[in-house]
Amino acid sequence: MNVRPAEIKVLSTHALYEVLRALAPAFERASGRRLSCAFDPTKAIGRRIETGETFDVAIVTRRAIDELAQRGAIVAESCVDLGRSGLGVSVRKGAAKPDIATVENFKQALLAAASIVRSAEGASGHYFEELLDRLGIGEAVRGKIRIGQSGRVAELVAGGEAEMAVQQISELLPVAGADYVGPLPAALQLYTDFAAGIAAACQARAAAQALVAMLAAPAARPLFEANGLEPAIR
Repeated sequence: MNVRPAEIKVLSTHALYEVLRALAPAFERASGRRLSCAFDPTKAIGRRIETGETFDVAIVTRRAIDELAQRGAIVAESCVDLGRSGLGVSVRKGAAKPDIATVENFKQALLAAASIVRSAEGASGHYFEELLDRLGIGEAVRGKIRIGQSGRVAELVAGGEAEMAVQQISELLPVAGADYVGPLPAALQLYTDFAAGIAAACQARAAAQALVAMLAAPAARPLFEANGLEPAIR
């Protein structure tokens, strides 16, 4: 009879999707445990944990990790900074890429776009709404914004449902059928820091620690960079 290996359950933001997928085989070989990952925006993960969902490792924003540690859901001493991601823009594959290199050019690209999709719950979506008012184009642009569901909003661009997507770079890069344009201008950029922590109720602490260590190791740096994440400075 085949015995299914014990698993390490991870609740992670979509920003680390590609990194976790790439590291999973090496972790499973080294630990003898299956890596089971569920992906959601940070706020949704917080709600899942609040309602009692069991997990071993959480990967969310640094602020959320600190809050979970304060509530006792995460072991404070286990929290490790992993990296950060800025915001960028994608368009449908093959479409002309707008010039977004300067604040004024980015502003004009938003005004010219027929439709723009942003995330529903992620930090990028809420920041983008504030940014429109900061640029003085809220009234002109807000009517053509679409709200993407949980996950990669550039998928709507790839499917022809929107012309432009604004989201964290790590969530834009992997989307087939969409072309990454570039990051927001430095003066408008928002970076989100991500961290990992081990659940207080984790029954496989050594394996969970090994996973977090693998994510934080210098050897993982090229993988983070290839997927639009700047590794944490330690």
